[in-house]
Amino acid sequence: MGTVVLSGTAVLVVLGFGDHLYWIAAVAVLYLYARHGRGPSSTPSAPGQGSPQDPAVTPTSTPASAPTSYKAYRARRDQQAKWERRYARERGGR
Repeated sequence: MGTVVLSGTAVLVVLGFGDHLYWIAAVAVLYLYARHGRGPSSTPSAPGQGSPQDPAVTPTSTPASAPTSYKAYRARRDQQAKWERRYARERGGR
């Protein structure tokens, strides 16, 4: 899907040299794709990334709905560090 959006945007940019409204359309397409087009299936996820009861790590959380408290930030950062250490341990530190 992203390839189609980027190709369409490139076409609109090229057409924009003749009519500047196409540039506005290209920006609108990119904005709408960034805002609404990417679904949860496009984000990579590893198995066992948290329990459904964990509010900081839910499959439905998005940057717009993520908790903004410092405590939630620390929890996400610590969890990420834990996953990175585990990955390095399992992969031999690569």
